[in-house]
Amino acid sequence: MNDVNDSPSAMLKPIAEMLRAQVGRVLVGQEEAVELLLVALFVRGHVLLEGVPGTAKTLMAKTLAHLIAADFRRIQFTPDLMPSDVVGTVVFDLTTSQFHIKRGPIFTQIMLADEINRAPAKTQAALLEAMEERQVSIEGDTQPLPDPFLVIATQNPVEMDGTYPLPEAQLDRFLFKIRIGYLDKGQETEVLRRVHKGFDAHNLAGAGLQHVLNPAQLGQIRLIIQAVRVEESLLGYITAISGATRTSSELMLGVSTRASVALLTASKAFAALRGRDYVTPDDIKALVPPVFRHRVQLRPEAEIEGLDGDAIFRRLLAQIEVPR
Repeated sequence: MNDVNDSPSAMLKPIAEMLRAQVGRVLVGQEEAVELLLVALFVRGHVLLEGVPGTAKTLMAKTLAHLIAADFRRIQFTPDLMPSDVVGTVVFDLTTSQFHIKRGPIFTQIMLADEINRAPAKTQAALLEAMEERQVSIEGDTQPLPDPFLVIATQNPVEMDGTYPLPEAQLDRFLFKIRIGYLDKGQETEVLRRVHKGFDAHNLAGAGLQHVLNPAQLGQIRLIIQAVRVEESLLGYITAISGATRTSSELMLGVSTRASVALLTASKAFAALRGRDYVTPDDIKALVPPVFRHRVQLRPEAEIEGLDGDAIFRRLLAQIEVPR
């Protein structure tokens, strides 16, 4: 292996450290979630955040947008939300007697789809083209979306009344599903301490949060990540892990080829954020749960046993030979 100090990926490590330091001015804990959000940003992947209300999911999205000086919009998904409320519509201008496109809030760089599972399937489906093609169609007219374009969607795992399950095709468009848990006692006390001293989550600039990157620089970072090396044996390792989910007796539905690609690209960014120009098996293993957990379906017997996807992934990984 080359010395990491001689690799282009080494340039990303200090940037990642600056990003983490700035995030620490606003967020307490949630280091893993923040790191996964950075990976998603760098590889143009969308993220599903799952957690109960009040666990800083919205604050994470706003902080990420502020760090890269990106446009940010939040859409509250509700049962009566229509596709046109998201993507836009064609309106008639009485002054000119002409029709023109009125763009919806999806025309932004970082979009928070809050409580996405509260909107009906038709509205959720309106996001599919945007998430995959980074464009939307309004009355047959195709409109490109900005670059970067990142959807950060949230859902509440507890309150299921008035919610709609996300279609499998849409779930497969999310790079990660990140679970946001409660802070520990010390972390929650630190949050209270900061609020007591005047911290305002609605005024990030006032909290000292600074821009670290701008959207134009993301293209350069993507080129560095693209150059990260992956040994042929690791490509086979990823294929073996994905294949194991499709033959597991505990899963009704395994992951798609898109999931294998997602695991590869995320692993390269994960390595680059650590200043390495090569992927290791540990990079891949660390990312299997967030990349896979929303793409599989458990058999009823596994759920009765109290298993979840993460537990099954650990079993599968233990059975697959790790490349040397």
